[in-house]
Amino acid sequence: MNMGYNNLWGLLIIAGDIWAIINILQSSVSNEKKLVWIIAVVLLPLLGLILWYFLGPRNGSNA
Repeated sequence: MNMGYNNLWGLLIIAGDIWAIINILQSSVSNEKKLVWIIAVVLLPLLGLILWYFLGPRNGSNA
């Protein structure tokens, strides 16, 4: 039964990472900053997603 919850959490994290990467690519920051954020999200899936959510680039800003 525990395996089902682990799979669900994994799918949610992957979906969040894909959403974050799409938003990073659509942001107006430089390509270098986009690359750094995408690497962070890919290499550290949960932590990268959390960091991006609170500190990452937003549309119209140069974070």
